[in-house]
Amino acid sequence: METKPGMVPPPPGEESQTVILPPGWQSYLSPQGRRYYVNTTTNETTWERPSSTPGIPASPGSHRSSLPPTVNGYHASGTPAHPAETAHMSVRKSTGDSQNLGSSSPSKRQSKENTITINCVTFPHPDTMPEQQLLKPTEWSYCDYFWADKKDPQGNGTVAGFELLLQKQLKGKQMQKEMSEFIRERIKIEEDYAKNLAKLSQNSLASQEEGSLGEAWAQVKKSLADEAEVHLKFSAKLHSEVEKPLMNFRENFKKDMKKCDHHIADLRKQLASRYASVEKARKALTERQRDLEMKTQQLEIKLSNKTEEDIKKARRKSTQAGDDLMRCVDLYNQAQSKWFEEMVTTTLELERLEVERVEMIRQHLCQYTQLRHETDMFNQSTVEPVDQLLRKVDPAKDRELWVREHKTGNIRPVDMEI
Repeated sequence: METKPGMVPPPPGEESQTVILPPGWQSYLSPQGRRYYVNTTTNETTWERPSSTPGIPASPGSHRSSLPPTVNGYHASGTPAHPAETAHMSVRKSTGDSQNLGSSSPSKRQSKENTITINCVTFPHPDTMPEQQLLKPTEWSYCDYFWADKKDPQGNGTVAGFELLLQKQLKGKQMQKEMSEFIRERIKIEEDYAKNLAKLSQNSLASQEEGSLGEAWAQVKKSLADEAEVHLKFSAKLHSEVEKPLMNFRENFKKDMKKCDHHIADLRKQLASRYASVEKARKALTERQRDLEMKTQQLEIKLSNKTEEDIKKARRKSTQAGDDLMRCVDLYNQAQSKWFEEMVTTTLELERLEVERVEMIRQHLCQYTQLRHETDMFNQSTVEPVDQLLRKVDPAKDRELWVREHKTGNIRPVDMEI
């Protein structure tokens, strides 16, 4: 199952599984581990377990007033004023979903029940989250399989999924560069070969050969000049129709890659900053809540002369800390939602660029083979006149022509007479 990042959910409080409560009451734990009770109908809260006997009050009012206040439907400790049925986790969130973005301030322990955080990105816990639907279920698409981090094969930590895609694209760019260099070397070989053929065609060796064989030999030398011209044209076409397009495409590809890399890197830095703010606000809330509970307990057991105004002040600070945490979670979720959407868009763009790169290289390699076939055909045409003349070579006729031209006489010597 491929896990995609989700919003930080408001975790439900821990309900007692062994105590039977009156209808409408639920139990929760404070960050310090102390159990308290909430009436989901009247929003009353109390430290003491409400009685299940009809007619008996749930608990004295003084205890109710000492409980954490509620903010936006959640206590400042991060526990919901009303129990959540299930944590809502969507494959994709919009930044405008204000109901789910930052509407809670979960504690670390509760968040870990439903989510896990890896490198500042929040994912649904695999044990509590049903399998997520793929964005492109019929394809092995980049946008579905590179959300989490992968262990470095060399054992040097982990590599982000997007970083793997960047490495893939950079490797493709390097391969394209090496292909361009290969074609350039091929062009150089063709040019050198053509120059050597042209030079050899001007060589005067065996230029005094006569007769039909002499004509055939002259045609062999001429075919070298023709072949040299063919290879020069082949090298010129390789440059204009294969090497140059490869180089131009590589430059455009490099610009697109930089744009994607910088944009996602900036969003990831922003996400890390928002996550650090959440952790700082979470810590501040825990300290404020601990201070409030300590003062409340001191007042209850009458070990302190703190006034009710001091308790209210501590409550206000705790509530403010809860609000700050919810604001930080809201900003974090917005940043993660933006990163998520840009990741989908960017991975699909990288996928498109890779398909375009492979198809472009395939087309130009096909052009290379086509030029090779054409060059072979032209080369064949340069040797056809040689073949024709070689078939006409006639040693007897050449002897006759030579004898006619160079004869000195046909009178044979006779015996000497006495």
